[in-house]
Amino acid sequence: MTGTTTIQLSLKVRSLLDNVKREIGARSYADAIVWLAKRAKVMEKSELGLLPKLHTFRREKHDRFD
Repeated sequence: MTGTTTIQLSLKVRSLLDNVKREIGARSYADAIVWLAKRAKVMEKSELGLLPKLHTFRREKHDRFD
């Protein structure tokens, strides 16, 4: 990542991010947000097979946070 930006968060969202940051041992809010984004993009094992008509997943280049 290059550069930074500022975003507005409600106090409730900041508190939630603080909790996530503490639970996963993240050093920054950015690390916590990236961790959350990665988790949101991964299908849980319990969800596999529930959507039989779903097309095969193909990862795109801009889909990565590496």
